[in-house]
Amino acid sequence: MLIKKADDHSEELAELERLTMTGRGDAAIHAKKELAIRRAGMKGETESAYLIDFHFGSSTNWTVIHDLRIEYDGRVAQIDHLLINRWMECYVLETKHFRDGVKITEDGEFMRWNGFKHTFEGMPSPLEQNDRHIAVLRDAMKAIDLPTRLGIRIQLAFQSLVLVSPTARIDRPKKFDASRVIKADQLRERISRDIDNENGFVGIAKTVAKIVSADTVRDVARQLAKLHRPSQPIRPPSMAANSVGTPSAKPAPFAKVAELPATTHHNVVSAAPVTLSSSIGPRCKDCQGINGSIQYGKYGYYFQCAKCSVNTAIKFTCQAGHKPRLRKAGNQFYRECAECNTSEIYFINL
Repeated sequence: MLIKKADDHSEELAELERLTMTGRGDAAIHAKKELAIRRAGMKGETESAYLIDFHFGSSTNWTVIHDLRIEYDGRVAQIDHLLINRWMECYVLETKHFRDGVKITEDGEFMRWNGFKHTFEGMPSPLEQNDRHIAVLRDAMKAIDLPTRLGIRIQLAFQSLVLVSPTARIDRPKKFDASRVIKADQLRERISRDIDNENGFVGIAKTVAKIVSADTVRDVARQLAKLHRPSQPIRPPSMAANSVGTPSAKPAPFAKVAELPATTHHNVVSAAPVTLSSSIGPRCKDCQGINGSIQYGKYGYYFQCAKCSVNTAIKFTCQAGHKPRLRKAGNQFYRECAECNTSEIYFINL
């Protein structure tokens, strides 16, 4: 049963798009980078959410929570997806969107391919990240009314999995156990295998001892969903206009940071802002979606929408007599205008 859908982040994206248009210097660069990161994260989470809802969303034995942010004792857990079943097993799922895949070393270090620099670069371990989420979740469960058996609270058994795109490549090590990193379309098979491995007399006895009703597991999931605290979007520090004599408030971090190839800004030239006919980044002409990729065809570059597969031509306008163009550098695309002497990141294919 679906308990909570992902939050609507359209207003945050719209604000970032606005800042890419009106910001200057570091503020505009920050907004453009954050916008690309948000788009990448949302794409991966949306793909995983669809597969999760398809297999578990209508099941009476499972409850599904998407986009759960919990604050507890000064710590924050941003959980992409949560699955709880009637056997009081809780699958904590972290989604990572890797366009070119991920490499895991023998020491358990994660590396992503940077298409712009043509090399692997280190990144934080999503397994360790998910373990930290579970640590916060365990403590937060103290405030939840859990079912009891013979006067003893039945605790959740946590399982940690990292989901990557079905099309992503995973380079696995031979020694380090990377079995918790799976493709999103393998989730159902993985969970079924976990359940099948819980066999024999001991496994059956343990399962019977912990099984609860569908109503009970729904109640537990709803209590968890009530702990959700949405993140508050902020402006980049350099864009926050503070009145004279008023101390600047320390900005809170953005909620979700997806893995993304590092962006360099050596080509950005300080110049007067240029008025564009549309927001930075392509948008589908039919559904107005922003998730997709830039492709090249017979008539030049176009944006292919991931939601409805509609193709939208990419056209720029600038000042009279200027001829802005789109320049490709690896998986990154720049809007450039020779007459304005400007070059700015426009979109990143993931």
